[in-house]
Amino acid sequence: MSNWYNVGKIVNTHGIRGEVRVISRTDFPDERYVPGNVLFLFTDSKSEPKELTIKSHRKHKNFDLLAFEGFDNVNLVEPFRDGMLKVSEDQRGTLSDNEFYYHEIIGCEVLTMDQSTLGTIIEILSPGANDVWVVKGKDGKEVLIPYIESVVKNVDISSKRVTIELMEGLL
Repeated sequence: MSNWYNVGKIVNTHGIRGEVRVISRTDFPDERYVPGNVLFLFTDSKSEPKELTIKSHRKHKNFDLLAFEGFDNVNLVEPFRDGMLKVSEDQRGTLSDNEFYYHEIIGCEVLTMDQSTLGTIIEILSPGANDVWVVKGKDGKEVLIPYIESVVKNVDISSKRVTIELMEGLL
């Protein structure tokens, strides 16, 4: 049994031509939603996931709109509502050197260059050009760390440790 990773949740249909509104749960929506890619739909009503091939993808407000091969009518995609779109572990592909999956980063301990512990990464925000890692300090305060080269110096997934260079104004 392979592991499955959430890509997005279908929250509604869109229009009459079979598009669905998806709230993304993936780190890489642009790569994940390429036409021709395969996603698996998990719904409460079906025990087996349904294999879907992406026909089109576009952004609309805060949603990703997807259409699937062979489902060109709103009535055909209506049953997909509230379903989770997932990929299997072997579909995840390989990441380049400085790319990580969210689940690998969350829970990592954050150390400064002098090896003092800043806290633990509890969340990742993607507000714009770069991700921001939310670190919960030992005092319970949250510190926002931009994921940029000048700040994040080393990420060691195997030991769940991240080393950062404290810049002025960060704390």
